[in-house]
Amino acid sequence: MDLGKLKRVSEVEFHIERRRDMRVPGVIYADQALIEGMDDKVYEQIRNVAMLPGIVDASYAMPDAHWGYGFPIGGVAAFDPEQGGVVSAGGVGFDISCGVRCLLTGLAATRVEQVKQRLADQLFARIPTGVGSTGSIHLDDREMTAMLAGGARWALERGWGRPEDLGRVEEGGCIAGADPRQVSARARERQRDQMGTLGSGNHYLEVQRVAEVFDARVAAALGLARGDAVVSIHCGSRGLGHQIGTEFLRAMVRQAPRHGIHLPDRELACAPLTSSLGQRYLGAMGAGINCALANRQIITHLVRQVFEHVLPDASLDLLYDVSHNTCKLERHTRGGQTRELFVHRKGATRAFGPGHPSLPDALCHVGQPVLIGGTMGTASFILVGTEQGMGMAFGSACHGAGRAMSRRQATKRWRGREVVDELAARGILIKSHSSRGVAEEAPGAYKDVAAVAAAAERAGLARRVARLEPMLCIKG
Repeated sequence: MDLGKLKRVSEVEFHIERRRDMRVPGVIYADQALIEGMDDKVYEQIRNVAMLPGIVDASYAMPDAHWGYGFPIGGVAAFDPEQGGVVSAGGVGFDISCGVRCLLTGLAATRVEQVKQRLADQLFARIPTGVGSTGSIHLDDREMTAMLAGGARWALERGWGRPEDLGRVEEGGCIAGADPRQVSARARERQRDQMGTLGSGNHYLEVQRVAEVFDARVAAALGLARGDAVVSIHCGSRGLGHQIGTEFLRAMVRQAPRHGIHLPDRELACAPLTSSLGQRYLGAMGAGINCALANRQIITHLVRQVFEHVLPDASLDLLYDVSHNTCKLERHTRGGQTRELFVHRKGATRAFGPGHPSLPDALCHVGQPVLIGGTMGTASFILVGTEQGMGMAFGSACHGAGRAMSRRQATKRWRGREVVDELAARGILIKSHSSRGVAEEAPGAYKDVAAVAAAAERAGLARRVARLEPMLCIKG
């Protein structure tokens, strides 16, 4: 991205000044090197989002921002329904509520290392992965509706999980306002046999070691210590979420003129929050969020079953589960006034600061965990939200490293077998059904995740707690 187009406010904050049809400015939280590595399309998308009706404060981009569908991935924008605000399916994304959950094993990484191959083999055999992957769970229409309404709570009621899990999941594992009636028969059919599966793309299940601790006090509060082994699960709402996004984007494009909405880009198709279409999308999207929460809950249960056989003394307590493709109704204070706003986070995660009422008692004094995922051979990071961040981008932070090149470019540069062998030489086991999928997600295809996490901290969005390094990865 051309820095000459931006106004530099600090070492990690750059503005796109308001001009022409922009209703608010654009704000990018990143250092110079990260911004120079961003495609110019990111600049255009930030600016386009700033043109949408009812947007509040600014169109934001996180340190990992890269070109996405409509919104940049790493984009954050809040809309006020009382000011003509809109909801955009492109501002949520196709993989609704894709997210990360982290489990504490209670074991040293050295202990896991002794059985790493056996553990990898059994996890790979137990948890379906890949394009179109299906599992052993089949939902009839009644159970599908119950799942879409109940989320992780539904999964828990059917034996997949522990009661204490729900306190460590956003929205308590079930978002209010979900309306299964708005989910089409086609979306339901795509999901009927996909619960408890990882899917493909950048989804994964990793066993990781805590390689570095930045804040010992907060790490202890989260149950983390250097040398521990943890498990991270990254997946979303599978085919159901994709179908919801596809169907509502089409409807929003068709109805935009009826609502007097001029779209700077068709991919930013949206509807007024108070309109019938807007309300129907919010209901369907909520059901998609619940689907993702239920999916990660079931996978957690499957992981615990595998550990029970291989490492029966592992605890597998849930640290936290956070989503990064959502639009949520939240209360935020601006200028001394508290307003109810619909906050879009596309490839961005909530990062609520200490004392926020949504946090469980055990985490309230440290802030919400922020889980930044890497890709196979790269590190991942655990951060926590800050009080400062609540006033910056509606309590948001980045969700990953962000792609540095497209999947097509990655497959031209790497071969999957080569990546697997290279990582094996570093002691990292990779299990995947797709050699192409491994090449697409090669570590070199992503930005420097350490630089992204550091930029988030320097900007005040979140504070680093721990760095995680992969031991084994079950690749989607």
